[in-house]
Amino acid sequence: MRITILCDNSVGPLAGTLGEHGFAALVEWEGGSLLFDTGQGETLLHNALRMNRDLHRVGLVVLSHGHYDHTGGLLPLLRSCGGKEVLAHPGVFGRRYRVKDTGESFAIGIPYEEAYLRGVGARFSLDAGFREIAPGMFLTGEVPRQTAFETGDNGMYCDECGCVVDVIRDDQSLVIKTARGLVLLLGCCHAGIVNTIAHARQQTGVDGIYAVIGGTHLGFTPSNQLEETIAALRECHIQKILGSHCTGFAASARLLREFPGHFHPAHVGYTLEV
Repeated sequence: MRITILCDNSVGPLAGTLGEHGFAALVEWEGGSLLFDTGQGETLLHNALRMNRDLHRVGLVVLSHGHYDHTGGLLPLLRSCGGKEVLAHPGVFGRRYRVKDTGESFAIGIPYEEAYLRGVGARFSLDAGFREIAPGMFLTGEVPRQTAFETGDNGMYCDECGCVVDVIRDDQSLVIKTARGLVLLLGCCHAGIVNTIAHARQQTGVDGIYAVIGGTHLGFTPSNQLEETIAALRECHIQKILGSHCTGFAASARLLREFPGHFHPAHVGYTLEV
C-alpha cells in the first residue's frame, strides 16, 4: 500500500510541484485507489500529473470535513476525471466561518452546493458512523471528544456573526489495518489526534499504531494541548509521525525534537509505503 501527498502547504524536492494551504493524499493498493481530500483546487491536478498519478482511476473520494482547503479540488477533479463516489459526514455541507477578534468574518466551508456537485458527477454517500470502505480500510466517522485537553482552536463558527461555535463534528480520518499496525490518515484532525487514535483502536480492536500521517491541527492549538499531546503520543509508541498541513512549523519542529527518527514532515511528493 502506498500513500502519496498530492496537496500540502509545502513541497519537497520534486521539481515542478506546487504548494497551497490545503491537503490531499492518494492511497493506492493492489486493485484499487482512493483520494483522501482534494486541497483548495489549484494544485491537485497539476501535482498529480507531475507525479504521474492518474486520478481517472480513483474509485472513491473521501472528504475529511467540510472546509474549503480540503474540498475545493473536488469540482476540478470531477470536471477532469469524471464522476466519483464521494464519502463524507452528513454535516459536510454545513455553513462555516472564521471570525476574527475584530469581528471580520470569512466563509471557510465547502465552496460548492451539494446539488451542483451532484450535477457534475458526485455521488455522495453520507454517513456519521464508523464504516469499512474497502478491505481493511475504514472511516472513523464522527469521533467522540473524550480528551479534556484537546480543545482545538478558537474562531470557528456556524454563522458569520460568531454566535454559534462550530465544533466540526464532521471531522473524520481514514484507518488502515496493516501487518505492522494501524495507519491513520488525517485531514485536519479537528477532533484531536489522541481522540482519533483512541476511537480507531476501540473500533478496530487493534492497539498498535504504525503510522499517523496528515494534518494534526497542532499548529493552531494552545501550548498546553501540544504538551499533553506529546505526552500521550509517547505512550502510543508510534513508529512514524508524519505531519502535514495544519501541523505548523513550530509544532513540527517540536515534534522532530521530541521524536527523533520517528517524526518527518509529509509535504507534497512524500510517499509512505506499508
